[in-house]
Amino acid sequence: MPEGDTIHKLATFLSGALVDQHLDGARLQGRAIPALVQDRILRVTSKGKHLFIDFEGGASLRVHLGMYGSWHRYPIGQTWQKPAHRATLVLSIPGQDYVCFNAKEVEILDTRGLRRRDRTDRLGPDLSRDAPAAESLLRRARDLLHPETELVDLLLDQRIASGIGNVYKSEVLFLERCAPRTRLGDISEETFTALYRRAERLILNNLGGGPRITRTVDDGRGILWVYARAGKPCFRCGTGLLRDRLGQHARSTYWCPTCQSGQGVPGKESTDRSGRLESPRQ
Repeated sequence: MPEGDTIHKLATFLSGALVDQHLDGARLQGRAIPALVQDRILRVTSKGKHLFIDFEGGASLRVHLGMYGSWHRYPIGQTWQKPAHRATLVLSIPGQDYVCFNAKEVEILDTRGLRRRDRTDRLGPDLSRDAPAAESLLRRARDLLHPETELVDLLLDQRIASGIGNVYKSEVLFLERCAPRTRLGDISEETFTALYRRAERLILNNLGGGPRITRTVDDGRGILWVYARAGKPCFRCGTGLLRDRLGQHARSTYWCPTCQSGQGVPGKESTDRSGRLESPRQ
């Protein structure tokens, strides 16, 4: 599931592959984009879950993968692994097709236009890049959200901080021992800060290769604490984990009813020398 770390890594990869290339062809939803043909790609960047591809001629492609989007690279003429009708965007350079399948959103913007600035300015700081001060995030939350907002919605609101997706939402709430439906107005500033510091650390620790990891103990029992583990025993206390569709968008949330019975208490995790999370003593 693409989250901020995935898009950060994708931007790094596509930047190395596409920057300074001139497009041989471009298609959006099967239709050619003549204005981009032979235009030079200046940069590929990300902010949160959004990918931006900027062109020398002033155009900018904004891509949001959503839950099911993915990018593939194919030598020209090679059979694609997915049906062509699922290709949202195709960018062709000499010898290669870069195909984005099943994207949630793709739009063409003016790099210098108000709409491009609006798309980026309305997003909160990118936790994979910006190292935002906790005080600034708290101000954004108080300005934009009602105190009744549940934590499941707070963490997914990209206007506060961008990059947290459904996996990190559940993992962060578990690690900080916060009940998913706790309200923003009921947590302390200390707990608010801990939630975003935890999310930032998890995202930064996953900018390398390999699968997304939040649990680093090498016991063969799993690399995530709660996500996609409904009905299985909690690694902390042994209670069966729960899953429900919570929040305004009814997104799947996983949690431990025992460890997350309150509003949040200081966690017992430590970090190793690399800054990665160590598991609690079991």
